[in-house]
Amino acid sequence: MSAETPKPVDIETEFLVIGSGPAGQKAAIQAAKTGVKVALIERERSVGGACVHTGTIPSKSLREQALRRRAAVHASRSPACGISLAPPEPLESMSQSLGDLLAGVGDTVAAHDHYMEAQLHRNGVQLLRGQAQFVDASRVSVRQIDGSKISVSAPRIVIATGSRPRAPASINVDHEHVLDSDSILSLAYLPRSLLVLGGGVIASEYAAMFAALGCQVVQADRGERPLAFVDAEMSAFYIEELRSNGGEFTGRRQIAGCEWDGVSQVHSLFEDGQVIVTDKVLVALGRVANVDGLGLENIGVALTKSGHVSVDACLQTSVTGIYAAGDVIGPPALASAAMEQGRRAACSALGLMAPIEFAARIPSGIYTIPEISMVGMDEAAARTQYGGALVGRARFDEIARGQINGSPRGLLKLIADGAGRRVVGVQIAGDHATELVHVGQLGLAAELDVDAYVDNVFNFPTMAEAYRVAALDIVKQRRIATGNEFVAHAAAEIL
Repeated sequence: MSAETPKPVDIETEFLVIGSGPAGQKAAIQAAKTGVKVALIERERSVGGACVHTGTIPSKSLREQALRRRAAVHASRSPACGISLAPPEPLESMSQSLGDLLAGVGDTVAAHDHYMEAQLHRNGVQLLRGQAQFVDASRVSVRQIDGSKISVSAPRIVIATGSRPRAPASINVDHEHVLDSDSILSLAYLPRSLLVLGGGVIASEYAAMFAALGCQVVQADRGERPLAFVDAEMSAFYIEELRSNGGEFTGRRQIAGCEWDGVSQVHSLFEDGQVIVTDKVLVALGRVANVDGLGLENIGVALTKSGHVSVDACLQTSVTGIYAAGDVIGPPALASAAMEQGRRAACSALGLMAPIEFAARIPSGIYTIPEISMVGMDEAAARTQYGGALVGRARFDEIARGQINGSPRGLLKLIADGAGRRVVGVQIAGDHATELVHVGQLGLAAELDVDAYVDNVFNFPTMAEAYRVAALDIVKQRRIATGNEFVAHAAAEIL
């Protein structure tokens, strides 16, 4: 009996992308700009992925409301120039509509969605709607909305299907009383009390937001401290700020289960026997890669132990010609990193870029209240690698602009090697941290040393002046450590 004749290919293209989130969209645009024929498959009705529709844009819109309320609270407590300000109205329990707080976010999302789709069209990217599944290493079947299937072939394919919230088996996430990061913003009203399960970025961002909005927030995690991957001083700063906004963090807590009482509250039981009762629970215990249904096992694409797509330095998977980028390949799972990974995956697939190590120069931005941002090594990593480190600190209450802005609570740490010469990392906590970090990012890329931050002039008053203050702190330590050796920098002599 003869082998079954394969069905004809409906669409042939030179470059195929699966997923239109930050990684997929940038991969498609980059490939299109080289002149190749590009197609992009998206299973949702709108492009942009979770970043646009359930993640970054909606959550940061809520954060802006929280920041405004926090600013009003601080202004009422510390009136400037002797002007007495009335404190902001309290958010009465279950009376503040999230719809009101998020007013306009739908228009923002729609505008961004329209922009991205128009950009794809402008660059000649063919947009296909449906669920993708690999037939072989160069052919994908697409189940369209009406149930019909089309076949798409390409010699180069990028997987950029993103991730979704992880749902632990022990917790019933009903999206009404027990929610995840996709459903938390669908609440009708702001809860009086909220338990946030998790100590990662998403958990900490939402805990900070809801606390600043006036909710009684308890953040619980099995780890000893939240944001365990960041500099310990930054993590301690986060806990302090959470408490100042009325929130609480409790560590070394393993959740056993959550149960709604059938009336108005959720009872959360921990393995140590403690029960926390709140109006709502947010489960933010990590995310899982969207690989289900892609048929990766049929073509030999290897996954990591955590279920992410495994890639090499070129972002190529275990199958030649198939690449992956964004959340689907795991940490750092940041929109900014995903965009660059998508661009690099496209360039690698088209032979335009040699593999280079760029992960060390990817800045991390955590949108807690205040922000935390970093690039390069933290203090502990520098001490391990160099056998020591000199750390310069600039506190925002020492910076004129911090006082003027009413944001004196913050810290910039400049991390140098043991000799205090080479800058190897920057850690920042406080308002504007995610903007300030880019000065350090470019400094690392240019391999600037500590003295470069001393010798160059920063506008006054600016928050960026913190870099010079921190660098001067390192120079002072360096001179003390070397017995006041002569340093040929006039600015350093003021120390």
